[in-house]
Amino acid sequence: MLNKLLWDSDGQFNVSFGYQCSGMEGSPYNGFGDASFEEPGKTTNQLKKSSFSLLTGAAVSANCTLANTNICNGLIGEGLLPCLDSPKTFRRVPSSPSLSSLDILSSSLQSNGSYLSGFLSSQSDCSEWNLSVLKPTSAPSRSQGFLNAMEVQLAGGAAGEDRVQAFCSEENGWLCCAIYDGFNGRDAADFLAGTLYENIGLYLNVLDSQLKHNNDMVLNGDGDDIDHGFFQYEDGFAEEMSKIHSSMIDLGITKCIKKPVFDSYKNGVLDCLQHALAQAESDFIYMVEQEMDDRPDLVSIGSCVLVVLLHQQDLFILSLGDSRAVLATIRDANKLEAIQLNECHSVDNETEQMRVLSEHPDDPKTIVHGKVKGKLKLTRAFGVGYLKKKNMNDALMGILRVPNLSSPPYVSTQPSLNFHRVSRGDRFVLVASDGLFDFFSNAEAVELVSSFFQSCPLGNPAEFIVEQLVLRAAQKAGFTLEELMRVPSGMRRKYHDDVTVIVILLGSHHRTSTASTH
Repeated sequence: MLNKLLWDSDGQFNVSFGYQCSGMEGSPYNGFGDASFEEPGKTTNQLKKSSFSLLTGAAVSANCTLANTNICNGLIGEGLLPCLDSPKTFRRVPSSPSLSSLDILSSSLQSNGSYLSGFLSSQSDCSEWNLSVLKPTSAPSRSQGFLNAMEVQLAGGAAGEDRVQAFCSEENGWLCCAIYDGFNGRDAADFLAGTLYENIGLYLNVLDSQLKHNNDMVLNGDGDDIDHGFFQYEDGFAEEMSKIHSSMIDLGITKCIKKPVFDSYKNGVLDCLQHALAQAESDFIYMVEQEMDDRPDLVSIGSCVLVVLLHQQDLFILSLGDSRAVLATIRDANKLEAIQLNECHSVDNETEQMRVLSEHPDDPKTIVHGKVKGKLKLTRAFGVGYLKKKNMNDALMGILRVPNLSSPPYVSTQPSLNFHRVSRGDRFVLVASDGLFDFFSNAEAVELVSSFFQSCPLGNPAEFIVEQLVLRAAQKAGFTLEELMRVPSGMRRKYHDDVTVIVILLGSHHRTSTASTH
């Protein structure tokens, strides 16, 4: 009854998807990712590379928002995003779609006589849950490259100002999930949904080719001539690689030294995520500047960004804003523990507040009434150009404009970058926008997922978590669930935020039997 009430409520509970790895298809698991991946007729070395066994997502909207964005003359919203939306199931898409973000963005900008600078390519009741949405539509094909596959599986959708996407290639051993928690409008979240994944794939494939090239040169004894190519890493990646290869040649070693090379690979991937986000930010701000005379509201629109990339045993996280990735792992005394894998960027984080104040020592009104310049609790965010550039602040009228924007930018676009090597004790990762944590602590959310798996191992834990949040929101407001669901979108924001949840169930048996290729 709860499931039916929520999902029939005027389409406002409008995102749900699930993907079950084919090695798990039709097989029960113990709720903690310890099921065997072995398929009939296959030996251990023929098993799938995937290091997750189940992925589910769900979202509920509270904000009233336009169906399509107008950014880039409407082409992002009307042309590309409907192709990415598949809120009820995963579906196959080519890894290099003919309709790319580059085609759409460049055609729009050329029509304005300008160009794009930079390198852009870019249920709670088991009986009510449709298990068919947990089955992959086909097996992806093998291919070369970090995120390459002939076909990938894609699901996504919008809930209010939130955007959610999940891409995976089970056989190639990677999963990429993203939540974009938009605010003051959905244009920034829409832009990210239309461009960031493709940017990430571009940068990672360049890195992958460069690492393979460098490794081949070392094995051939040509390490002194290594060309580090497109990337110039601020963290010393190129210098580190050069030292490693030189040392190997001096010692006559023709096999890679595992730890230093792995560290270089790890840092390179994190740097790729950062470059991809920086490219998206630059392109978005550029387009807002072109259109802000007609749409001054664009300068105040922004988004949080949370990207989780699982590549075999390696978990990479990029975050900007206050969405969270929380790991559930078994520690001492076989107790399930919740570990937050990324930092929250808001004035509620004392470290972040002190950082912002230290960057503006001559501005006594940097933080006013618990908000940056009295406008925004977030200290790092995508978009929100009026807190970053004077000319964009000047596009606003009256009280909307920030007085005394003396030393911008006040909101940073520098993300937090985190890495975690998945271990035997790790069970699942919970990825969610901040609306979830208005009602549940990290530990409470993890316990809810765990208890759900124990009672309903073939259900959708993400959907269950969102349902529990709506129940708690109704109780807190003194409403019945029916009364809360009758509150129209926009007004319901008074009681809860847009909430998006992804649960990634890690496959530990497979994980412990497969070595990293890097």
